[in-house]
Amino acid sequence: MEKICFVIMGYGKKTDPTLGKTFDLDVTYNTIIKPAVENAGFKCIRGDEVLESGIIDKSMYALLIHSDLVIADITTFNPNAIYELGIRHAARPFSTIVMKEKDGNIPFDINHNKTFTYTHMGEDIGSKEAERCIRELTELIKEVDRSQETDSPLFHHIRGVKPYTLPEEEYIQVIKDLAEKEKSIFAISEKAKIEMSNSNFKEAKKLWRKLVDKVDNDTYFIQQLALCTYKDKTVSPNVALIDALGIIKQLEPDDRNTIDPETLGITGAIYKRLWENNQDEIEYLDRAIDYYKRGFTINQDYYTGENFALCLNLKAELIEDPDEKVFLKFSAKETRKEIIKIINLFEEDEDFEIRSDLMWIYATLSNCYFGIGEKEKHKEFEQKFMELSPKEWQLETYQKSLNQIKNLLK
Repeated sequence: MEKICFVIMGYGKKTDPTLGKTFDLDVTYNTIIKPAVENAGFKCIRGDEVLESGIIDKSMYALLIHSDLVIADITTFNPNAIYELGIRHAARPFSTIVMKEKDGNIPFDINHNKTFTYTHMGEDIGSKEAERCIRELTELIKEVDRSQETDSPLFHHIRGVKPYTLPEEEYIQVIKDLAEKEKSIFAISEKAKIEMSNSNFKEAKKLWRKLVDKVDNDTYFIQQLALCTYKDKTVSPNVALIDALGIIKQLEPDDRNTIDPETLGITGAIYKRLWENNQDEIEYLDRAIDYYKRGFTINQDYYTGENFALCLNLKAELIEDPDEKVFLKFSAKETRKEIIKIINLFEEDEDFEIRSDLMWIYATLSNCYFGIGEKEKHKEFEQKFMELSPKEWQLETYQKSLNQIKNLLK
């Protein structure tokens, strides 16, 4: 039987509670971990490719105990990943690799372990960094497999402990059962992402609902369900938005206390659209401003910042106090200048031109430069946006934001 590497980690976009930074852990898995594992000659299995629900079952325990190698990515300190790492350390004295994004502290009980670190940009991992990590992680896997040096704190400190054993025939059956599974959390989420990329939000919504029902309190699944719910055009807009608000509020039971940038951005978008559909309800716009402002302040995210600036301009058109009107317009212009500075820092990275969000960066720069009156720069980045061949829905999204800015700044 080929050697198995079992990967325990979060999946989707998760926010580090100590940093307020959001990382796309699927990018980590697909860009670094899986290629390195396969380069080293192992079959790679991730935890969400195993489970039909969020509950640890026989398959998970069997893989934690018996896998030839376990890699635990503890970025964002996912509770399940930490718990599963504890099981592995209690079950096997060697062949466990702990890895983490470089920022933030390592929990005290783990910080004496050697930890493989990498640099993550949130949405992406630069190609140079990915190449380095694949190369070095591949070599580390081979060395760990060859040396079988004790890396479990339990077995290191208590020499007389005996490893758990699992009957070979039971383990073989577990692997066969996994191979025959047609559905898993991983498969459903990948299908949902495909439906979203095709703007089929009605079908994507069904798939994310299935995942939310399978896995209790998963932030990423709830966020994606809320997003698809308000984008589903087969439902009355106000009904869809109210439904989406009810979903996203599961992540914020005590009103307005979350620091998760993704949750803040989605909630801001819902309130902004509620105001667009009900313009006599200025409270909706005020709440959109509040959520976008907190998202931009916490994470310096260009998308959230652009929407924050736009909402400030919208509010300026509604109020009569001339001083407040001037202040709101000034704040919107300063926010756009700050967004341009943030993106300029991105451009210093040698992997900037291959970022997966490059199209939206150019769209944001185009809108921001228009918003501060630099028309030539606006045209330059609009052209760059167009050269990346945006899909129809992407073009519509860009044009809607630009038209709003044009109308507000007449």
